[in-house]
Amino acid sequence: MEEQIQKLEIDVSIIIVNYNSTELLKICINSIEKFTNSINYEIIVVDNSSMPVHVDELLKFHDRITLIKNDINRGFGAANNQGVEVANGKYILLLNNDTILFENSIKKVFDFAESLDGNEIIGCKLLNEDKSVQKSVYDFPILLNVFTSNFFLYLLFPKSKYFNKYHLMNKGISRITEVDVVTGAFIFMSRESYEALGGFDERFFFYMDDTDLCYRHKNNNGKVVYYPETSIIHLKGKSVKGESWFKNKHQSISTIKFFQKHFFGLEFLLMLIFHYIGLLLRIPLFILGGMFKLNKNLFIRGIYYARLIFIYPPNEFKI
Repeated sequence: MEEQIQKLEIDVSIIIVNYNSTELLKICINSIEKFTNSINYEIIVVDNSSMPVHVDELLKFHDRITLIKNDINRGFGAANNQGVEVANGKYILLLNNDTILFENSIKKVFDFAESLDGNEIIGCKLLNEDKSVQKSVYDFPILLNVFTSNFFLYLLFPKSKYFNKYHLMNKGISRITEVDVVTGAFIFMSRESYEALGGFDERFFFYMDDTDLCYRHKNNNGKVVYYPETSIIHLKGKSVKGESWFKNKHQSISTIKFFQKHFFGLEFLLMLIFHYIGLLLRIPLFILGGMFKLNKNLFIRGIYYARLIFIYPPNEFKI
């Protein structure tokens, strides 16, 4: 009984996954504590075997934090699931460690969630470090936008709902809107909805886990809502620095896994073909672009695309 009362006292459990980014984590936590008020919250940090380990030293000065330390890097989705298992809040906020609050965003989103029916995934407006708007909502990767993104049609028709999965952001969306996907940097939802989905699918190690979560949620009669009436800064890519092989490899692998899980027959085959044609097209573009512009990152990215041609993940979703 005492435990149940304690759970009811927590409005929001903030889950933050950390991997080798302790300084970013420190900035994130400090911003939460500085700007979050008039709400009961807890912070649960899940550390995926960071090296070197400074997380204990950082967190010992904070009294609202629960630390879970993994011996290996379990991946983003699995680590979030661990955090939710020990969470006590009515709502769950999955927050990237490379985010910075500058206003009482969590309270604003909490109040908005309380006005709804409880089966929503909510994302707020994300800003770049210079306060420009960051792309933070997009359409599901259905066959058409897999084709248009891999054949560069999104560049020709940036505001078209048929040719660009980021069309809403490119139109400067500024009102509360139901969307397909909100990015994993800030995902707010009821604990009940999260548990009904079984949390993240842990077969996605890194990337596309947020897309899969939103896809399953909408198929489960849930809604995904973009709430632009509050903003946070997202230092996109800072936690995975540069054009790392790790980042590029898992983006491709997770995209293919999403196709494997949710599409079948001819549709699946076409999506796979478009994906690999997209990789092939990008090899000369980035290698030659890197050479002519003397840009090392572009050149390396082209080499990564060439390596990705030979990678196909086993299908873990076969019935």
